[in-house]
Amino acid sequence: MKKLSARRRHPLAAVVVLLLALAATGGLYAAFAPADKAQADTTAQSLAIKEGQKLYTVGCASCHGTGGQGTSDGPSLVGVGSASVDFQVGTGRMPAQQPGAQVPKKKNIYTQAEIDQLAAYVASLGAGPITPTEKQYSPEGADIAKGGELFRNNCAQCHNFTGEGGALTEGKYAPSLEGVSPKHLYEAMQTGPQNMPSFPDTTMPEQQKRDIIAYVKAVNGEETPTPGGFALGGLGPVAEGLFGWIFGLGSLIAVAIWVAAHTAKAKKS
Repeated sequence: MKKLSARRRHPLAAVVVLLLALAATGGLYAAFAPADKAQADTTAQSLAIKEGQKLYTVGCASCHGTGGQGTSDGPSLVGVGSASVDFQVGTGRMPAQQPGAQVPKKKNIYTQAEIDQLAAYVASLGAGPITPTEKQYSPEGADIAKGGELFRNNCAQCHNFTGEGGALTEGKYAPSLEGVSPKHLYEAMQTGPQNMPSFPDTTMPEQQKRDIIAYVKAVNGEETPTPGGFALGGLGPVAEGLFGWIFGLGSLIAVAIWVAAHTAKAKKS
């Protein structure tokens, strides 16, 4: 009887075996699943780069060179990063219609999927600013007052203090920020397109960029009220008062002259 009881399994033995089996299975999954996921991500990235190269060859290589090295008609794209491509192509500035002092914004001809593929290919040419995530550029919870201070110190000299834009030298200009998406505002600060200086995270942290975006959307958004009537470039009551004074008083003088002239004719007749 003692021998039989010694050979008899403990009631918890089956539970222990089951737990060990589950642990082994989990260990195998942890060992192989991440590798499979990483391999899948690498494959998807390779496909995106391949498709992006095809799009690049058709729409960009004639100006920027077959390998992005640049030509006399376009700068090198090595090291500009995916954020620059997303901004330039997403706003329709690229491909450019013709060279000039300033490449204007126009209707975009690519889908977002194609833009992502182009960005993946250009990013593969050299490290550069990465396309931001929604969390990075979302103005939710940002400090609008702080953003206004940052904007006036860093941006208003060119874009006007409400983002209406302004003229620069030699045919260049700072474009209006009206209707520009938060994503493209963030990318513009990241990459410094055309005549604009760049503000990397080392110079202007992510939170400060979000504050500026919140300010721009508050003062120059689609639903921003204009209690003074016509915005007139967002220059404020001085410009609107001057406009009213010149054209209002001018209209009154014109009416007075017209009345006086017709009164004189009536008396002569």
